[in-house]
Amino acid sequence: MTSFPAGYRIGHWTDTVGRTGCTVILPPAGTTAAVDVRGGAPGTRETGVFTPGNLVSEIHGLVFAGGSAFGLASADGVMAWLKRRGAGYSIGPVRVPIVAAAILFDLAVGSPDAFPDQAAGEAACAAAREGEIETGAVGAGAGATVGKILGIARAARGGLGAAAVVLPGGERVAALAAANPFGDVVDPDTGHRLAGPDARDGRFLTARALLGDALLDSPLAAANSTLVCVATDVACDQASLKRVVIEAHDGLARAVRPAHTVVDGDIAFALAPAGPRPSLLTRLRLGAAAAEAVARAIVNAVG
Repeated sequence: MTSFPAGYRIGHWTDTVGRTGCTVILPPAGTTAAVDVRGGAPGTRETGVFTPGNLVSEIHGLVFAGGSAFGLASADGVMAWLKRRGAGYSIGPVRVPIVAAAILFDLAVGSPDAFPDQAAGEAACAAAREGEIETGAVGAGAGATVGKILGIARAARGGLGAAAVVLPGGERVAALAAANPFGDVVDPDTGHRLAGPDARDGRFLTARALLGDALLDSPLAAANSTLVCVATDVACDQASLKRVVIEAHDGLARAVRPAHTVVDGDIAFALAPAGPRPSLLTRLRLGAAAAEAVARAIVNAVG
């Protein structure tokens, strides 16, 4: 069973006909966030706020959504749902929910007119629960595909995956990943391809093809992203958490080849209880665990 640390609630809204959806992560009160964008084609909302030294570092909701830029509307629903419950950053007489979002492109696999909207975001919040995370073709992973170098028709199924690592002291580092990459998903240890384009050749590797094969430009080359969230129960200051989220991208690069391309919107978020800077050893362990959990979550997404 894979779950996030105690207090986290995760919910999905899935359109099985349109093959799209959104996934909402609702952290416990007092959670701080860091973000790192490595892809060349990101689609995001409220990522600039999570910079060490800025006024606000707390987060009240995170949304991963299909539907390309249209899917960012689902974050409006999460804001409305949180506002009705009094959650948010206090500014004078009001509380403003801080809701970040990242999107992936799935408009070519189901209906081009189907995407998560405000109502979808609210529905995902209403469905959010603690405990075991539902994975596969659900939520943001409903229309995800892997390996579009030969076109969408020959891409493999992507999806939503989760994994967790337990540190020696019992601390938990968990990851959730929506895998929709341009590259292949591979076994991080062996490099064996687990998901990629149907090339009638089981040895086909996208990274190798880019270096040596005769290829034509794909009209869907820009329709990719791997979206990652890492959460831990170890209290962190935002600067330390920023380093954790940077290292989380190592896991993405181990499981997706090539990763962080100009046509991917690869992004990682890290969430933790706000607190003092952890010890050096703890920070090293958090970074290593984040990378490991992310790699496992991506593999789980296509399993």
